[in-house]
Amino acid sequence: MESLKYLLELNMVVIENGKIKQEVLRVDKEIARGAEAYIYKGSFLGIPCIIKLRTQKSYRHPVLDSKIIRDRTIREAKIIISARRIGIKAPAVLFVDPDLGVLVLEYIKGRLLKDLLKNLDDEEACKIASTAGSYAALLHTNGIVHGDLTTSNMIYTDHGLFLVDFGLSDYSNDLEDLGVDVHLFLRSLESTLWRRASMLYECFLKGYQEIIGKDQAFKVKEKVREIRLRGRYIAERRMRS
Repeated sequence: MESLKYLLELNMVVIENGKIKQEVLRVDKEIARGAEAYIYKGSFLGIPCIIKLRTQKSYRHPVLDSKIIRDRTIREAKIIISARRIGIKAPAVLFVDPDLGVLVLEYIKGRLLKDLLKNLDDEEACKIASTAGSYAALLHTNGIVHGDLTTSNMIYTDHGLFLVDFGLSDYSNDLEDLGVDVHLFLRSLESTLWRRASMLYECFLKGYQEIIGKDQAFKVKEKVREIRLRGRYIAERRMRS
């Protein structure tokens, strides 16, 4: 019932002489449901859009819940705007209502990178992976981590590679956070493109290093190696227990 209430509030129109003159925001259909938000497809002033609605959590105190929803919605919108300003292709922010936890973004039509890479030759795939690396480095040099940097959150279009879903993004210069971002990208390659994962990861690192510099790229790469060793150690401990 709560989500229905929010949807009714989302459907905004301009009325003139008792008739609908223009739909400001129309919600068409739900396309995904995540841990903290529902995702809808619709239109904003006639522009195809994605509507992200952060949902209330009954296990949190209402005051705390409202603050978390508001803060995360504002932060995501700000980071997307920052990403676009520093040269990363990302959806335009069309509308924000922090109190309702609503974020309306430009709809990006294209192919998920995880699907596209399967059908490209090594040279083309390497170019795109390098672009992904440069995007990661641009974020990191500006004190931003994506939080879910995977091939599922990259869309390739006629206008190039777009980075999407900044829901877990945050501000950080911590080497651990940078390493986690890069490690997530590597893991996404290994899970869907394991035969070429190593090659594509090197292409990613090449683009990353060109932006962030050799010394910092080396530190992040070493941190990724450390994170992987930690994971293996934990897995081995579980197998022995």
